[in-house]
Amino acid sequence: MSGIAAILLTGCGLAETTAGAASGVAAAADQARQAQQQIEQVQQSIDEAQRAAAAVRAEAEAASQ
Repeated sequence: MSGIAAILLTGCGLAETTAGAASGVAAAADQARQAQQQIEQVQQSIDEAQRAAAAVRAEAEAASQ
């Protein structure tokens, strides 16, 4: 019986370790998803700023002619 008990305890520890690792992987995946969303938001802001700057340049050129 003690051999079976040792196997069961080892299995439980393995299950806890595996669950902990899976939780860590899920957290890392969530962080990566959030980081990707932030990158996309920053890129959109950059694109908007570039469009606004181009519009200002075009208006300045038109006004100078």
